[in-house]
Parts: sequence; C-alpha cells; structure tokens
Amino acid sequence: MDRVWDPDYAAYLLHYMEEHGIEELPLSDPNDEEEEDDEEEDEDEDESDDGGGGAVGPSGTTLRQVLYGNHGNSTNSVTAAEVVDVETLASENDDVTVDGEGGSSSQRRDNDGGKAGETASLKGDSDGENGEIDGLFCPICFEAWSSGGDHHICCLPCGHIYGLSCIKKWLRRPGSSKCPQCKKKCRIKDIRLLYANQIVAVDGELQKTVKSLESKCASLEKLSVDWSKKEVDWKKREADLCKQVRYLKGKTHDLEDLLKETERRASGSSASSWNHLREPTLGFDANPNFHMEGCPNKFILQKDFQIDGARLFDIDSINKNFVFARRLSGMGGAHVLTKVSMLSNDEREDIRLPENTKAIKDLEISPHATLVLLASLGKKLSVLSTDSNNTILTYDLPAAGWSCSWDICSPHYIYAGLQNGTVLQFDMRQTRTHVESLSGLTCNPIHTLHSLSSDSSSTSGVRSVLTASSLGLCQWNFGGREERPYLIPESDKQGVCISLAYSRYSDDIVASYRPKVEISGDLEMSQPTLTAPGQGTRGSHVIYKKKGCAYQKLGVTGANVSDIRLPKSAIIYGVHQNPVFASGDELTGEMVLQDLPSMMVVDHLKPKKYPIRDVKYTRLLNSGLLGCLSEDSMQLFSAPRYREGGIMR
Repeated sequence: MDRVWDPDYAAYLLHYMEEHGIEELPLSDPNDEEEEDDEEEDEDEDESDDGGGGAVGPSGTTLRQVLYGNHGNSTNSVTAAEVVDVETLASENDDVTVDGEGGSSSQRRDNDGGKAGETASLKGDSDGENGEIDGLFCPICFEAWSSGGDHHICCLPCGHIYGLSCIKKWLRRPGSSKCPQCKKKCRIKDIRLLYANQIVAVDGELQKTVKSLESKCASLEKLSVDWSKKEVDWKKREADLCKQVRYLKGKTHDLEDLLKETERRASGSSASSWNHLREPTLGFDANPNFHMEGCPNKFILQKDFQIDGARLFDIDSINKNFVFARRLSGMGGAHVLTKVSMLSNDEREDIRLPENTKAIKDLEISPHATLVLLASLGKKLSVLSTDSNNTILTYDLPAAGWSCSWDICSPHYIYAGLQNGTVLQFDMRQTRTHVESLSGLTCNPIHTLHSLSSDSSSTSGVRSVLTASSLGLCQWNFGGREERPYLIPESDKQGVCISLAYSRYSDDIVASYRPKVEISGDLEMSQPTLTAPGQGTRGSHVIYKKKGCAYQKLGVTGANVSDIRLPKSAIIYGVHQNPVFASGDELTGEMVLQDLPSMMVVDHLKPKKYPIRDVKYTRLLNSGLLGCLSEDSMQLFSAPRYREGGIMR
C-alpha cells in the first residue's frame, strides 16, 4: 500500500539536502516501469499542491527513492548517507542512513553518549509487510514507537498515529500545521497520547470468518452429540425389535401346533401336542371320546407360573390373556392390572389404574368386547380396554365398591355392589353417573354380583341381577316397580353367606355359608372355631336351581370353609355330563370338584400353594379351562369338553 506524502514535507527534506551538501543520488534505470510509475505519481502530487516545494531532487531523484531506496530492481542499487542535524526542542543528533543494498533500508538513532538506539527494518511494499509497519512503526522516522519517553505513541484528531517527538518537530516547522498523511489542520495541543504496548490493525473480514468457523464448530459438536443420542436410541429399539421377533416366532410355532392339533382332533386323532417350549397346548392332552367310553373327563395341569401380589383374575378368551389385579411389592405398593399371555408366560404387561383407585375388590372380563370392569375400595368403577390398555370410563361411587358385573344380555349396562348394601346400574352411553340405584335390605356389603339371563324377567325391559351378602341371596330388578331386592327363600337361614357361584348356561346356583352365632338383640356373628384362625371351620354349601322367576332349593351339604376370608368358587359347565361345582377345602388345602346337584366328589386338584384366592372357568375352542389363583401362584387346568351324541356342549 503506497503512502500519500505531503509535498511540503518533501520540500523540507530537499531543503536540508541542499543546505548540508548532501550528494546527489544516482538516477535509477529509466526503463524501470515501477520507478517511472512512482515518478509520475509524485509529479501529480506536486502539481496538485499549491505549497509544494518540488518533489524531485536536483538530479531527478524522487522522495520515495530517498526514503525507501530502489526496491523495484535488485540489480540497480543506490548508496547514500545523510546526516540530519535538527536542533529544535530536543538536543538530539539524528543520523539517518539510507542503504540501498539488497533493496532494504534502515535508520538509526544515536542518543547522547553515542549509544545505539532502536533499529527498525523497513519492509517491502506488499500488503502483509505494510500491515506490520502500520501497526508498529512511526510513519515519519520509521522507528518503533515506545510506551513512554520522547517517542511516545500519540495521535492527531484525524486518527493518524505518530511518535511524539516526530510529530512535534513536524508541526513546529514554519507554515506546517497539517497532518502529514491526510492534510487536515491540527496543532500541537491537539496531540493525544495513547497508552498501548503496540497498535495492530485488525482484519474485520478475518474476524468475521473466525467467528463463523467457531459457530460452525459448535453446531457440528451439537450435531455430533445429537447423533450419538440417536444412535443409542436406535440400538435400544433394535434390541426391542429383536426381542419382539423372537416372541412372534415362538407364538407362530404355538399357533401352528394349535392348528395342527385342531386338524388332528377334527380327524379323530387323540395324540397330545407340545409347543416349542415343551409345554402341552391347552385342552389337547386327553381323548375327546374318553367320557363316551364310560370314564369322566379329567382336568390336567397345563400351566403353572408365578404372579406376585395377585388377588383376583379373569380369563380373556378372545385375546388369549389372563388379567390379574395385583399390588406391587414394597411399602405403599401401587395397585395395577397385569396381562399375561396364555401362549407365553414371559409376555406380561402392567396397566396403570386411575388415581385413588386403591385395592381392587372385583373384576370381570366383558362377554361382548375386549373390556374389563373393575370395582375398587377407592369408590371407583372403571372400564378399561385390554387392547389399548387405556381407561375408557370411570364412575365415582357413593361408597366403596365390593363387586361388579356386566349385563350378559346387553353390552351397554354394568352393575356395581357397594359396601353400604346398595346396588347401582350404569349405562355406558351416559358417562356422568348411574341410571338407577336400589338400596339393600341391610347395610351389609354386596360381596358377589351376577347378571341374570333375560328370560328370568317376567316384565319386558326389566334387567335382573343376583347378589350375595352376609344376609343371604337377593334378586334385584332394574327398570321395574320394585324399590327393594327380593330375598331368596331360606337363603338367610343357613348362616353367614360368604360365597356365591352361578352358571348362566344351566341356571345352577351354589351358595357357601359359615355358621353364625345369635347374640342378644339383632346382632349376629360367625361361629367361633375350635382351631386357630385361618385354618377353617365347618360350614355348608346350599344348591339352588333357578326356574323362571322362582328359585328351588335342591339340597345342602357340609363343607370345610374359611372362617376369616370370603372365598371364591365357580360352576363348570360342559366338561362332564352334569355341571360341576369347584371350591376350596380349607382343611385339606385342595380344590374339590363336586357333581351338581348330587354334590358327589368327582375330582381333587392340588394347588401349588394355599389359600386359594380366586377360581374362574371359561371355555376355549374344544376345551374347558379352569384357573386357580393361590398365594403368588397361578395354575391352569384343562379338560376336553363333553360330547353328547357327538355334539359338544
């Protein structure tokens, strides 16, 4: 970058050269294009300046050649020595030597005593070298400025920077009151000292580029972190997919075995089937003609697995799942539903329940859809989907729920038995509250509730349910004129009712009782036992047959029943020639199967643990499934369904 020089300054130098007899410098090569260009530029500047004293020496030497030497051609060299004695403000002797050897020049300043001063090497005219001079050297003497002393770094109001002694000498010249570079007027009092170790011009574009690159680096680092997280997620999803693939392959094998066994059974084959886990498939391990040959069908253990904290369950025959109500272990363990596949015990899924649900007292799978109905002590009646595992409806109850049931004739109606002896009817098309409420004969909790078949109602539009409380059995008619339930005759004379089993296929009813003690007044309590609590007492099973709107008592048989719990029981229909009653024996710890209505024992099933928490029966394809839930253990028994005259019940 070429500097712009004041012609007055050039005249000032030429004046000193003539005054002190400085030798004339040889002319450079006239054929040198760069020197000619420099001479033309200097001549233009001289012509444009009114106060110029001439920019060319007596021998045609330019001011640029005097200050910088010949940099254009290394073959031509200019050698000269100039000693300038300036006696102004400072008593200094400044020796200026211009050396043209090698195209370089240096200037030396000798202080008092002849000591060598600082030396600054003048650079070439390239942009990078001039940038260094601009930031570190005084443009008048070309020596490095200092942070103090006579040559202190300073600036003029126009912003140009010089050494203090140099700019003072310049401004004190007669008729010189302008900046040597921009020619703006200024005075000595306008000089401002700068306090900096060095001044370096900063490249704005370069700084922008650096900031841009730093921003890109930060962005790339963030992208790298994001991709690392995504990689971890992808690996996790890949592992989950591999696990699902293994499960689906196993399930496919099970279904293929089930299909083959179904085809064999259709062709009369009696061979048993095993799945890929070496477990017998459900309901195909017995000869379908076994009962027809004179022997009763037997329930065979098919599955036995652990299910911690389970208290109730039901069987979803549509999706081939077990649904358990259980409480998680630990203090304040949450109450959840757990689905377990009938085909693979390892496929389990917990379903969270609505808040404040508390302990579940009863649950039932819908006979119309893949829905489950829950009654809980948290005064909630909930309907959940076993497909989506989501809660569809939740009703608030006026009291804790003890029992619940679906209407077997309509998918819209559901029922809840409460702790205060009330039974509520709900229509799921009305999601706010119940549609009808009937109060019981007493305030005893309704611990069991069953929906009755439609043919049991004599009036069109009346829906009936059968319930059990400690008082006995009652029939409730919704949509009729009755405001109170109907007590089943003599059901309140047997003791304290603790269990009720009902078959909608045969209308058989079995109620279980334990004895009660009459106390003064109307108070009643269970008969104390001679054994330790929890070891059972001697009670009874009472058999009823429902015929239309009437109930016929068929008989009573003794039984070993629980003295502290409300046990569960079930009626099996379609496995034997007659219905079979399944209940637990508190003395032997077995599940006893008894023929109805004779109550003759037809089989004993030994659960893995005792006591028995729940018993459920359902039909699946050509088999009957009997589930027995004991303490943290689930057992599933199966038997082929009974054929009468070649027709399966």
